[in-house]
Amino acid sequence: MKDFDPAKSFGSDVAAHYDDYKRGDEESAASFLAEFAKEGTALEFAIGTGRIALPLAAKGVKVDGIELSPHMVEQLHAKPDGKNINVTIGDMSNATTDRLYSLVYLVFNTIFNLLTADDQIRCFENAARHLSPNGYFIVETAMPHAWISPDKPDYVHAEHVGKETVGLDVARYDPVTQLLEENHIEFTAQGITMSPIVCRLITPGEMDLMARIAGMRLIQRFANWQRSTFDINSKAHISIYGF
Repeated sequence: MKDFDPAKSFGSDVAAHYDDYKRGDEESAASFLAEFAKEGTALEFAIGTGRIALPLAAKGVKVDGIELSPHMVEQLHAKPDGKNINVTIGDMSNATTDRLYSLVYLVFNTIFNLLTADDQIRCFENAARHLSPNGYFIVETAMPHAWISPDKPDYVHAEHVGKETVGLDVARYDPVTQLLEENHIEFTAQGITMSPIVCRLITPGEMDLMARIAGMRLIQRFANWQRSTFDINSKAHISIYGF
């Protein structure tokens, strides 16, 4: 997508409204992750506004974060208990807190926000650098086929049709680069707003290889936070890596 800058895609406007629509999996995700933070320490890559970090911290886990957008961190620190979470501003593929953790985790497709294979590999390597010897790196993401299909790489979806507003999701997928270019467009009486995003979709097998390059291996994989079996019908996965 010409002129798209991932570093600017979570600016002040996006950050201000990021928590308007909860996924509803915050408690189940926090409970799952807490089981792997054996020594009570965790690092969240792309911590954002603390959607998962705050409920995880409420379970007694000391959570730190790395986040590219200072605007998202402002929203986190404005919340009750948000200031108790230390956040390093930087790219999750190379920024460091100079500490080791029992758990490093990355949720909600955020690995896709790194737009090259090299950057995604560097993210796995950075996770490995922050892990204690018996630690875990946990990644949650969708299956690519849940978003696109080989026979329909381009699409327009009606996300909302109302009396005074219409929302469209317009996307194009390039199987060579594995980049999904997407724009959420809203039409109102006041005008048109656009919210572009670009993602690099990768499969579980590619992630497993990236983990191997980083010196880790797949330990277990589930379809969701409820530990449902991962199978051919799964549209997402929770992958657990370790040394």
